[in-house]
Amino acid sequence: MIQIGPYSIANNLLLAPMVGVSDKPFREICSLQGAGLTIGEMLTSNTQLWHNEKNRHKLGMPDITGPQAIQIAGSDPQMMANAAQLNAQRGAHIIDINMGCPAKKVLKKAAGSALLRDTGLIRQILESVVASVDIPVTLKIRTGWCEQTRNGVEVAKIAQDYGIKMLSVHGRTRACRFQGSAEYDTIAAIKQAVEIPVIANGDIDSPEKAAAVLAHTQADGLMIGRAAQGRPWIFAEIEHYLKTGEPLAEKSLPDLLQLIECHLNRIYSFYGDFKGVWFARKHVSSYIKRSRQPALYEAVEFLKRFNSETTPQLQIDCLRTYFNYLSTHREIAA
Repeated sequence: MIQIGPYSIANNLLLAPMVGVSDKPFREICSLQGAGLTIGEMLTSNTQLWHNEKNRHKLGMPDITGPQAIQIAGSDPQMMANAAQLNAQRGAHIIDINMGCPAKKVLKKAAGSALLRDTGLIRQILESVVASVDIPVTLKIRTGWCEQTRNGVEVAKIAQDYGIKMLSVHGRTRACRFQGSAEYDTIAAIKQAVEIPVIANGDIDSPEKAAAVLAHTQADGLMIGRAAQGRPWIFAEIEHYLKTGEPLAEKSLPDLLQLIECHLNRIYSFYGDFKGVWFARKHVSSYIKRSRQPALYEAVEFLKRFNSETTPQLQIDCLRTYFNYLSTHREIAA
């Protein structure tokens, strides 16, 4: 069990704060499917921008039993502290600082993983944010800016010295972006160098890979990102495998339909019918593409039709018709 300040996390599996994915509905679904902690998608520390629709949605608190964790990004220590304070006032239990995002638009503002080049500024930001709130502050980093300046161990020690309560490490440098394979040697070295909880992140896409990464790094937990999109029950799969050594049975078609409908209804409720239909399309596409149900592989025509529907009810009806067809087809084939 991971302890973050006063909060005991239900298990050692975390949902990564993916921009455009880890919104309120998805965090709720992942929590229901076994994620011990979910962290909201990256929110700018420029509070003057919080009034726009995109950032207002990022401020939404999910309906979950665990602590509310909000991630903020920026490069100005005072702005970061102010953003942390306002989120704490709004009900956040944990503030996570982003020093790992490799996106160009973030780097242009000297934020995200760009901060890994300036340990002096890292110290200023951590000192400012930690001192500004009475709730735990955590940090997400990469292993360094590039292979030649892989300074993850140094940054981890700084983080511990300045009061960070948990450190998540993506096993790539900023230069790697999401290309190639994640490396875990640096994460293992970081775990050996500090006493605060260390969470391993990067390319963890199966229960077997999860067990191997834990064994190699001795990390306190795992953070799952892209592998959870379209397969949020990966948290339950990993937890079951780590406890028993056995794979969890694949979801049945009725269970999968129920899960997707639950997710879609939360999307419609959160974004409204018009925007909800848009967001539903990318998530349903991920569910269909990531499912290991053999009958779901040939789904091109279904996705074309689903994406053409313009109301929540039409999308739900389309989904149910498709799953009914799959069930009938399977019974006939049997």
